[in-house]
This record gives sequence, C-alpha cells and structure tokens, in this order.
Amino acid sequence: MFDVIVVGSGPTGLMLAGELRLHGVHVLVLDKEAEPTLQSRAQGLHVRSIEVMAQRGLLERFLALGKQVTAGGFFAGLGTSWPDRLDTAHSYVLGIPQTVSDRLLAEHAVEVGAEIRRGRELVGLNQDEDGVTVELADGEQLRARYVVGCDGGRSTVRKLLGVAFPGEPSRVETLLGAMEVSVSPEELAEVVAEVRKTQQRFGAMPMGDGLYRVVVPAEGVAEDRTAPPSLDEFKEQLRAFAGTDFGVHSPRWLSRFGDATRQAERYRVDRVFLAGDAAHIHPPTGGQGFNLGVQDAFNLGWKLAAAIDGWAPEGLLDSYHTERHPVGAAVLDNTRAQIQLMSTEPGALAVRRLLAELVEFENVNRYLIEKITAISVRYDFGDGHELLGRRMRDLELKQGRLYERMHEGRGLLLDQTGRLSVDGWADRVDHVVDVSEELDVPAVLLRPDGHVAWVGEDQQDLIAHLPTWFGTAKG
Repeated sequence: MFDVIVVGSGPTGLMLAGELRLHGVHVLVLDKEAEPTLQSRAQGLHVRSIEVMAQRGLLERFLALGKQVTAGGFFAGLGTSWPDRLDTAHSYVLGIPQTVSDRLLAEHAVEVGAEIRRGRELVGLNQDEDGVTVELADGEQLRARYVVGCDGGRSTVRKLLGVAFPGEPSRVETLLGAMEVSVSPEELAEVVAEVRKTQQRFGAMPMGDGLYRVVVPAEGVAEDRTAPPSLDEFKEQLRAFAGTDFGVHSPRWLSRFGDATRQAERYRVDRVFLAGDAAHIHPPTGGQGFNLGVQDAFNLGWKLAAAIDGWAPEGLLDSYHTERHPVGAAVLDNTRAQIQLMSTEPGALAVRRLLAELVEFENVNRYLIEKITAISVRYDFGDGHELLGRRMRDLELKQGRLYERMHEGRGLLLDQTGRLSVDGWADRVDHVVDVSEELDVPAVLLRPDGHVAWVGEDQQDLIAHLPTWFGTAKG
C-alpha cells in the first residue's frame, strides 16, 4: 500500500512527489513512457514558480542552468519593458528549457525518497472507502490511499473518472520543433523580425549548439493530433510566411500544438485528484502551462500530506479545487484573450494597436505581468487584512530571508512581537521570531505554500485561526 500514487512524471507530478516526500509520504510516480521526453515545450519559470523553488531551497540549481530575463512582451507580445516595483524579491523570468527543469525536479524527488517507475501505463482504477486500486497495462495492480492524475491533456485518469472537460477545441494549430538552419544568425533575425510585425505565432530562437527553436503557424488543424509534423511541412509553412525555409535541417524533435482551451469540472473525485494539464489545457501564450501545473502541485502536496498524517482539518482537501479551479479558469481566459490579440483579422489588429498603447502605462504593464507571472493570485479566505490569501514575498529579515525558513514545507508564524506562541501546533508550524522592514504588520501566519492565513498580534485570535489550516492542537 502506497500513500500516494502520482500518475505522470512531468513537472507537475515531479513537483508533487517532492512536496509529499518532505512530509515522509510514501509516494510512487508512474509514467507510461520508458524515457523522459526530449521535447522542450516550456521555456522558463515565471516569478511565482521561481518563488516556489526558492521556498523549497531548489532555486540555486535552476539559476545555475538558466538565464534571468527582464524584458517586455510576455502578454501576447505586447509591451517593451519589464515593469518596476513588482511585489517580489525575484523580479525576473528564468529562461530554462523544460527538459532541464524536468531533470532537476526528478533529481530532487529521488533525493528526498520518491520512487519513479517508467514504462508503466495505467489503464484502470477503482476506489473505495479505504483507497484506490490502479491497474497497469501489464496486468499488475497497485494500491494507494490517494491517486493524483498528472498525466497531461489526454489524461487517462480524468477519463477513467468520467470527469467532464468542457471548453473549446483547437481552431488554429502551430508547428514547433528544434532544428538547425543554414542561413546566418543575422539573416534569420532580420527575416523573423519582419514577419513578426504581423504574425506573432512565428519565430526562431537560438537554443545553443547550433539548434533553433522554430515556431510557425500550421496550414490547418491536423485530424490526428498525436502525429508529429514532417520537416517538409515545416519548410512549406516557413516559405508561406517568410518566403524562405531558412534551410532548416537535422531536426531533433518536431511537434504541433493547438489553441484548445478546456478545464476539468472537478479537480477531486473522492480519493483521486487532477493536477496540471490533466486539469486544464490552454494555448501556450505567455508561457503559463508549466508554471500553472507546478503551482497546482505546490497547493495540493501539503494538504494531501496532512490528510495522510492525520491532522488535516475538515475541508482541507476540498480547498484544493476551491482555490485552484478559479486560478486555472483565469489562465484560460487570459490565454483566450492573447490568442485573439495575436490574430491577423482587422478587428483584432485594431484592438492590439490600442492595447499596445495602453501597455506602455506602467500600471497596465504591471497588472498584465502580475497576471502572467501569477503573483497577483489571492485565495478567498474571507474578510480580513489585505494580505490575507495572498502569498508572502521573500522578505529580508534581520537573520536571513523568509524563504530560507520554509525549505521543510511546514507552516510558519513570522512573529515580530516575540509574544506569540504556536504551542500545540509546533509539529506543523515553525515559530520564527524576527523582524523585517518590509512587513508593516505585527505577525503573519503562513501556510506551507506561503499564503497568508492570519494577520495580527493577539494570541487568542491566533489560536482561533490555527485549526482552520493546521487542525487540532496536540497535548
């Protein structure tokens, strides 16, 4: 009997496995593919995901292999600059191929004790009051207390659960691949810049070692979405849009993606959960998919661990859907808007020209970037202080930084008064007595995911709020 079986070893599943292992949860990751993918669809970490890695002590690994970027254009290619005064200590995007991010997350998951079994395809599941039985393609059956489907947009887990996946099918399709080119970098950049004046779904970005990440609109929507395009199809479409195929050759991988936009009606069915692309699919505009899935896992991991450890308060597991479903819906909406803004239709172009003027206003630019980077997310914890429900940025304390105190995935009381106590919850909540010039409230209680659960200075008020997220006191 496993505590949790995670289906899918993409970034969402790997992040979740690592989160669960921080709490000693016996976790198994299954993936139907024998080897990790060579395709690198996602190209970076947005601010909130950077903060997530910092909260778990993983950021230095990513920084060593990535490139910090502060540029405009993350919302539908609009905007010329990165906004000032973002509410974060990590005001940048980290450019890093998904293959590298996946490898780092897998290494971390294994380091903390997760087991990953590849080439193991799930074909059935059946749940009862005590757990879930999963059946693999080779006939083997495994048992777990909980199962989480992190198995992508065509999720087998979601289909077996019978969870509806409403939304819109793909209306446009884009080709994406990694390949070499025969023209000079200067000629390539000049042509790409000219084409992108009217076609935002076109580009060629150097990946190193002579490789380029090439993206170009497809001729239509393929009947078989699982079949990769051919190099000849790439050449034909490049010539159609740029007048040249750049002499592309030696592809490492070729793929296609559409603008299908769908969201699971439920993220939880009893003992089975959905996260990442299994719960939501959308166009990759703004580079949000990878990040949204990692943040799903960050929200769910500590809650599942609490249930397994026996201290989860009533409703904690249900709060995963309550909190993350609206976040996913908001991402679907902003990607829908971005796709419209990238259209070549006259009306869409007129709206794009107008928004291009508006985004030059600092407040507009900041608003859109905060939306793309997920630092504006606020969970609904009811009425209270403006910090309630928001994640706390990485504050500078007198004795280090806040996120350095959150590597173990526990709750945290940051107490600037020195008069408070978490007695009875000390096995779940760390009490940090320290001060920060960046925090103008006496004390904050943070959940393991860094969201503010309480603000104040009264001990009895704190005791009244601790059980909401951390269950019954011990002793």
